[in-house]
Amino acid sequence: MWWLYIPLVVIGLLLLLFLAVVLLGRYKNGALLRPVIARLSRIGFMRRFFTRVSTAAIERQNPELASALKKINPVASNPNPQAVQKAMSRLTPAERRAYMEAAGEQGTVPDSANLQMRRQAERMQQQARGGRPGGGSSASRKRKRR
Repeated sequence: MWWLYIPLVVIGLLLLLFLAVVLLGRYKNGALLRPVIARLSRIGFMRRFFTRVSTAAIERQNPELASALKKINPVASNPNPQAVQKAMSRLTPAERRAYMEAAGEQGTVPDSANLQMRRQAERMQQQARGGRPGGGSSASRKRKRR
């Protein structure tokens, strides 16, 4: 007769675990939940689950950013600047703007390998803000090149 309580105990424990996750997520915008998620992400199926959930959330909130991330992710682990630039050139202006805004919010604007890459990143950021792509007059650009 005591074995009838086993499903109730399991359901109760799962409910308590879910409640703990919700409370940790609400406290300080999930600051205490992040280390737990990082630990759980070491497990393969949990990492895939978290990736799928976060991708679905991004797709709902910002579809342009989601499509930009799909195009950038295959080369994100590759430190080759040419591959990153090639992936960035495939983005539409709306996707580029969404990606640069997201990178700016996180403070992780992609590192540029050389001066040319840095200048191109600055131009893309300026275009995303609505400024002129050249930045200044032609005379000032000639002076800078010397």
